Amino acid sequence: MFRKVLVANRGEIAVRVMRACKELNIGTVAIYSDADKNAGHVRYADEAYNVGPARAADSYLDHEAVIEAARKADADAIHPGYGFLAENAEFASKVEDAEGITWIGPSSNAMEALGEKTKARSIMSEADVPIVPGTTDPVTDPEEVKAFGEEYGYPIAIKAEGGGGGRGMKVVRSEEEVEDQLESAKREGEAYFDNDSVYLERYLEQPRHIEVQIVADEHGNVRHLGERDCSLQRRHQKVIEEGPSAALTDELREKIGEAARRGVAAADYTNAGTVEFLVEEEPGRDGPLGPDANFYFLEVNTRIQVEHTVTEEITGYDIVKRQIRIAAGEEIDFDQDDVEFDGHAIEFRINAENAANDFAPATGGTLETYDPPGGIGVRLDDALRQGDDLVTDYDSMIAKLVVWGEDRDECIERSLRALREYDIEGIPTIIPFHRLMLTDEEFVASTHTTKYLDEEMDQSRIEEAQKQWGGDTGDGSGGDEDTVEREFTVEVNGKRFEVELEEHGAPAIPAGEVETSGGGGASPPQPAGGDSSGGGADLAGEGETVDAEMQGTILDIEVEEGDEVAAGDVLVVLEAMKMENDIVASQGGTVTEIPVEEDQSVDMGDTLVVLE
Repeated sequence: MFRKVLVANRGEIAVRVMRACKELNIGTVAIYSDADKNAGHVRYADEAYNVGPARAADSYLDHEAVIEAARKADADAIHPGYGFLAENAEFASKVEDAEGITWIGPSSNAMEALGEKTKARSIMSEADVPIVPGTTDPVTDPEEVKAFGEEYGYPIAIKAEGGGGGRGMKVVRSEEEVEDQLESAKREGEAYFDNDSVYLERYLEQPRHIEVQIVADEHGNVRHLGERDCSLQRRHQKVIEEGPSAALTDELREKIGEAARRGVAAADYTNAGTVEFLVEEEPGRDGPLGPDANFYFLEVNTRIQVEHTVTEEITGYDIVKRQIRIAAGEEIDFDQDDVEFDGHAIEFRINAENAANDFAPATGGTLETYDPPGGIGVRLDDALRQGDDLVTDYDSMIAKLVVWGEDRDECIERSLRALREYDIEGIPTIIPFHRLMLTDEEFVASTHTTKYLDEEMDQSRIEEAQKQWGGDTGDGSGGDEDTVEREFTVEVNGKRFEVELEEHGAPAIPAGEVETSGGGGASPPQPAGGDSSGGGADLAGEGETVDAEMQGTILDIEVEEGDEVAAGDVLVVLEAMKMENDIVASQGGTVTEIPVEEDQSVDMGDTLVVLE
């Protein structure tokens, strides 16, 4: 077994992995960016190392910095969690090649084969796993998309090979949209995954999203741990996950589970992973979907999933501990027939977002009150604590609430109780949305599909829920009283040592007035580095400004100075919260100034374009 594991991630998943390590008597190492110097995962770890500035590309995504931190800590394994480098085959390969360090995850070869969707489709097809009609080779020419449309009809999904969660996917509903959507999908693939290769699939109009948890070892054993229903999504991002699916019969459940096992075995895959499927819903069905229902392979997530907790609650298996044991060479110690499902579990992503405002992420704030629920059947995976500032440089999820019940009805009732208990003040969350969904007829009947939230649900109901249960979300300032943190931090070879003093109502410390006594004084920490934002630019024009509504990165600028634009024209493409957002003109005019550049980070309120 390993002596010390570095967790190459942050937040709640880093703490989750560390907890598994501690139960196995393994030391834990955190990494952190400048933005995360006070983060919960840093507090929880046995030791922590700084890997760079706030920008993820310069810290959490820096291959060499992460591996060097593992060497400094004398860690003998790296666990990637999910997100960041978890599905990066190149990084996995570097860890595999690093002397004395083991990669806790599938091999880089398996990650590469299943991470690229065209290769994965070929493997699954050969293993007799149903796949959605589509291409197995990358598509580069708009004429190829049009030919596919003529054969299979519209709409068509154009998907980035390295994509997932709706990122890098564009839907083409007519031939006129082909060129723009193909270019957009390629651009997202390049921006998010450093891979502009895309493929085509028939777009299913009313699917359920069903995924199967698998574990496989180096001794040829492959087991599935049942399915999770992740059909409640907004813009292809999951918000509530549950298991087992109330929409499947046992016969269909077993067919999908065995298909997942066949596909994973054919890929020579090891460690934990998730095989995702789309199951065609039958409108007006009476009872669960039977064994003749159509289901199609979607993709393999070659990592632990956010919602792995659901499977843990209904099977009793600690999937993260299984990951670690498998990476250490141990053999799976149970047969497929040993896997039993007990009760029902639902996971709620507690995101710092305002669901009534199109799920807009919070731009800052302090957890003035943080009092999570408890009691039988209630699990909380989090890293933040009361008084913590919200870090907005990465994603918006602050916690995961997981609730278990003897059956789905009890699970829903217990979930409502737990959500009512969950007291958070200082930032907005989607707890009111979750409470609403647990009384929603479609969700309670389990007849919702992946399109329900975006295309069918009355959005005014979400607004009413936010008003009723939104609570005190603060103003983002963290309170009226000035707070001064006198912080002294020393980093020796990248490892942190720090002393902190916090004072409320104290005047700020003028630059240069901090003194230290005793041998070897420490300098006060310097401001975190990072990209410049448009907010600091001097504007020459005096026309109407088009400002960023959220923090993000400029992916593309669609106009030039002097261009005439009309209301509704796309001016800038802004990446925020892992999604492409078109910034459009609200009125016509002439572009007189563009104070931003491509790849530049911007804050909410920064001016992007000036129109006259």
